[in-house]
Amino acid sequence: MSILESAVFGHDTSIVRRVTDEHTNVDWCYMHANPSGIYHPCFSERLLGELKRTQEAIRRSLAADNGSSAGIHHLVLASDAEVFNLGGDLALFSQMIRNGNRGRLLDYARLCVEVAYNFSHLYQDRVHSIAVVQGEALGGGFEAALCCNTIIAEEGTGMGFPEVLFDLFPGMGAYTFLTRRVPAAKAERMMLDARIYSAGELLEMGVVDYVVPKGEGLMAAQDLIRRNQRISNALRAMNTVRQACRPVSLEELLSVTTEWVDAAMRLNERGLRTMERLIRAQQRRAESQLHQSQPVFAVQ
Repeated sequence: MSILESAVFGHDTSIVRRVTDEHTNVDWCYMHANPSGIYHPCFSERLLGELKRTQEAIRRSLAADNGSSAGIHHLVLASDAEVFNLGGDLALFSQMIRNGNRGRLLDYARLCVEVAYNFSHLYQDRVHSIAVVQGEALGGGFEAALCCNTIIAEEGTGMGFPEVLFDLFPGMGAYTFLTRRVPAAKAERMMLDARIYSAGELLEMGVVDYVVPKGEGLMAAQDLIRRNQRISNALRAMNTVRQACRPVSLEELLSVTTEWVDAAMRLNERGLRTMERLIRAQQRRAESQLHQSQPVFAVQ
């Protein structure tokens, strides 16, 4: 890949890595870049904010090049971590619910769906988004993949919605985007069964578009982009048709996520304790990965 630009936003150690290839009209957007200390690869407020600023920067660049002959632009969502994304910030959820801070939780949820909406419909008919899932995509991580036009998953990955374990439902776009890939009844079962589905199962159901060997997800995205460039005009038209026949509106997403916030604020002590056990398990996992990544020095 010919890399012409690499941009970071807001921090010297941004956790979103954007790489732009102007020759092929592609923006590669990697979550969880440059982690420091014990890093939890979830949708933190910082990650969401950086993703939104990245999307806005891409939108501005597309607006500056919006001639009638402008071709399709690809936006690839991937991860620099061992997982794609473990979902919502459970520690924030628990804190806001226990403090009764509905407004702060609603602000977080709205930011989530704004980012999801942008991946599904960033700029008119110009953008085709691709999720490259390497490692687990759980809860909001699965929703992030679903909001993209194409999902490429590596063998061995797992995706699912664990929210029902603490008596909540996935409310950041799961129903809207999943029902565009499977029947509504099937989508509801998937949202409430807490199962982690394999990439192969999801391919058979039509949820995932391609399954490739482990380590080949980004290469598969490059191959798909090359093929898509030959049908650029058709893809632009298909974007328009999709939005006309099965529209995704920000208003719909905001309505659902408001219900999610109300459901979250109703969680009882049992649900909160289950959520907090999951938080501790995720923290232990992050600590273990940090220790594994540290160099080991032999004693002479």
